[in-house]
Amino acid sequence: MSLIEVNRLAGRTTVRLAWPPVSCILRLRLLATCAALAAAAFLVLCLGLGSGDYPLGLHEVVPALFGAGDGGTVLVVRELRLPRALIGLLAGAAFGMSGAILQTLTRNPLAGPDVIGITQGAGTAVVAGVVLGLGSGLGTQTLGLAGALLTALLVYVLAWNRGTTGYRIVLVGIGVNWMCASATQYLIVRAREFEAQQAVGWLVGDLNGRGWDSVRPLAVALTVLVPAALLLGRWLRALQLGDQVAGGLGVPVQRARLALLCTAVGLVAFATAAAGPVAFVALAAPQIALRLAGTPRPPLTAAALTGALVVLGCDLVAQRAFADFELPVGVVTGVFGAPFLLWLLARANRIGSGG
Repeated sequence: MSLIEVNRLAGRTTVRLAWPPVSCILRLRLLATCAALAAAAFLVLCLGLGSGDYPLGLHEVVPALFGAGDGGTVLVVRELRLPRALIGLLAGAAFGMSGAILQTLTRNPLAGPDVIGITQGAGTAVVAGVVLGLGSGLGTQTLGLAGALLTALLVYVLAWNRGTTGYRIVLVGIGVNWMCASATQYLIVRAREFEAQQAVGWLVGDLNGRGWDSVRPLAVALTVLVPAALLLGRWLRALQLGDQVAGGLGVPVQRARLALLCTAVGLVAFATAAAGPVAFVALAAPQIALRLAGTPRPPLTAAALTGALVVLGCDLVAQRAFADFELPVGVVTGVFGAPFLLWLLARANRIGSGG
């Protein structure tokens, strides 16, 4: 026997669906937010596919996206422009979901892979490979992935003291972040001019020139990591209540935290390897999704869709801001993300002072 129950509490409408022994709760505002974000991301994706030296309208892009229409248009859309757009879509989703996991896990809206050193560690590895020839032949994607994973492992080991807490992970991560930043700056200073330009170009975060060889590893990684993150979401909700409460609810606290950290690090590592360390997306997307959905914590799916929309939108701005050249997408996300970070800091300060 099925049961549908509608509840309205604190301005939030939820629908409980029960079909014994299975039941679930649907948050209507969250569902509407996800649908709107998905539609907006698809629209911006199509606008980006139509942007370039050979401009196309939406009426040409959408059919070409599915293999219909003029052969030349299909070639431009699917072979030349679609890989770049998919990298932006997938990397943005990975950044957004990773940031949501880390912010919920640490109970800190300022926690993100940019802050705790993961993306900076990827940058240090790439710059070391370019300047010192370390890992010659591996390529920037492999070096970035290895650097992010090793940095995350270092943060976890240094934060371990009969277990880990979100507070220690953030503090240790900030220290590791600055260590990696200093090492990166030193390597750039001692590099030759061409090497320095190559390193700085990757460090900014750029989607230009990306091909299908960059799309496939990221798509495969997200096929595994996104379902894992959604399945671990129930542990994440419990950990947000504190370690003691989560333990009382039967959650294996340390194993759950390690599994969630590995998932978040994997998401940001593959995204950084594909698109470079695109700034502020992992920090801002979960907080934007939180406010749009009206949930008590950053929702994973909405954060992923917000991250995808932010990267695609900023890349569209980067392509069209100047007529004679394209900006790296990381420059545009930095322009919009820095004021957002200042707003978060000011808001956290007001809450902390009781204002």
